[in-house]
Amino acid sequence: MVKKFFAALLSILFYPLFFGCLILFHGIQVVCLTLFGKNAHKKSVDILNFFLIRCLNIMGNRTFYTNKYNIPEDKPLLFIANHQSMFDITMIVWYMRKHSPQFISKIELGKGIPSISYNLRHGGSVLIDRKNRRQSLPALTNFGKRLQKNNETGVLFPEGTRSKNGIPKEFMDGGFKILTKAMPEGYIVPLTLNNSWKLLEWGYFPIGCFNKVSLKVHEPIAIASASASELLEKVERQIKQAIK
Repeated sequence: MVKKFFAALLSILFYPLFFGCLILFHGIQVVCLTLFGKNAHKKSVDILNFFLIRCLNIMGNRTFYTNKYNIPEDKPLLFIANHQSMFDITMIVWYMRKHSPQFISKIELGKGIPSISYNLRHGGSVLIDRKNRRQSLPALTNFGKRLQKNNETGVLFPEGTRSKNGIPKEFMDGGFKILTKAMPEGYIVPLTLNNSWKLLEWGYFPIGCFNKVSLKVHEPIAIASASASELLEKVERQIKQAIK
């Protein structure tokens, strides 16, 4: 396949640059947080993700962002998105950087990965042990309460794991119900990601090339406007209808 051949050639350039960014910005994050505080650390993470997107551009991939709505800035927010690729996080962090999104991540990612593990531990995200409900459920509740108290932004992928072919999985309600209950004054912002699965259609080598990857923002919904079940049904329908 010609496309896969070019992807392999470009991946030889992509990976040194990609991991180089992670290693370089790991040190930058440490310096920013230690010497200048959380705001400087946040800006360093934003810039890191800008360069990670540029790495995708080297592969001939293009990224697009669409938002026709005003997202509340003085309310707790919960971004709900479909999940297709590890690069979904890069897209959300960069394009939604104004809202400083914080993620729910499995505990294993909290160590061993330059830049990413450090940011998960120090950037406000929550690490959960999926095999330990006694740890994960209180952690999610406390995360939602913090978002509510400080008017911060969390991100939830209700599919749990990424779709490897772009076809969305059923949205699970466990984490959604816990978070919405903990942040009654907040807003849900549905997000649809398209074609990011193609970046990993051949696995981690080669990286997919010459794709159009997009992030679409839907109209914010007040959490208090409906029950958790009704909200999840509405959000799932909006997100999935926009998947191409």
